[in-house]
Amino acid sequence: MSRRTLKLPTWLPIDPYVLALIGTVVLAALLPASGTAAEVAGGASTGAVALLFFLYGARLSTAEALEGLRHWRLHLTVLACTFVAFPLLGLASTGLVPYVLTPQLQEGLLFLCLVPSTIQSSIAFTSIARGNVPAAICAGSFSSIAGILLTPLLAALLIGGSGGGFSADALLKIVLQLLVPFLAGQLLRRWIGGFLARHRKVLGYVDRGSILLVVYTAFSEGMVAGIWHQVTPGRLGALLATEAVLLALMLTLTWYGGKRLGFDRGDRIAIQFAGSKKSLAAGLPMASVLFGAHASLAVLPLMLFHQMQLMVCAVLAKRRSRDPLPTSGAVSEEPVTVG
Repeated sequence: MSRRTLKLPTWLPIDPYVLALIGTVVLAALLPASGTAAEVAGGASTGAVALLFFLYGARLSTAEALEGLRHWRLHLTVLACTFVAFPLLGLASTGLVPYVLTPQLQEGLLFLCLVPSTIQSSIAFTSIARGNVPAAICAGSFSSIAGILLTPLLAALLIGGSGGGFSADALLKIVLQLLVPFLAGQLLRRWIGGFLARHRKVLGYVDRGSILLVVYTAFSEGMVAGIWHQVTPGRLGALLATEAVLLALMLTLTWYGGKRLGFDRGDRIAIQFAGSKKSLAAGLPMASVLFGAHASLAVLPLMLFHQMQLMVCAVLAKRRSRDPLPTSGAVSEEPVTVG
């Protein structure tokens, strides 16, 4: 007799990296860095964030990004969803304080709404749903680049006056720690791009390891400061429910908004998956720079939203993949797949 193995449903992805993030949070709760160890961890975290954005810049092909500008209406639509619609919904969540969310959790929710879109998961889900993959690649790339400037500027405008720890010094740190390494990576890409492409898998571990270090440092600071006593199970459940509504609204807006703007099926899929997501990889390092000791509560909504968007969009992409394709033969309606 053959033995059956228990497998998770394919429509319910439990990202191993999310499990690693949870493990890092638990480690910070049990063994938080303090004193000299906190200073060492903070310095290492600063260096890791700079390295992370240097690698982002070195990997991004400027030529491919410029080529993607030809589809400017789609990219402007995604940027509008990411940096206009999301922030407006984040501002609307202030009405939930203090009855549903605490001021700190609402601040973290607003920061989540200011973070750029993802690249990898947007591409993956667009491909599964047989949408316009090249458009998703460019849209995610443009959003990431714009986010390096727009996220801190929007945070200064919308969060700066609410006690979130943002200041002119934080903006300077963003420039030195994120933008300068990114530009340096772009300048050196000509010489190191091939090396990075050949060692993509190893460098992927560097990326994720850097983010785990940022999470450990942020949550350690939160534990030492005692701010985690402010989060009760009831408040956590309310945050999850709020984020579920937020995701549902953005998925609906990107799909039907794309239809109203006249985009075809493939483009609407790219808009939906690129315009409804938020990047954990970009958001965590930015939060560590912007919020300092308050970063642990600031990134909690983003970490929860990250896993929620993966699970929901996996189901949605599978359903979209079963949609009947148009038979008119139009080139723009043909499914695009990753080779």
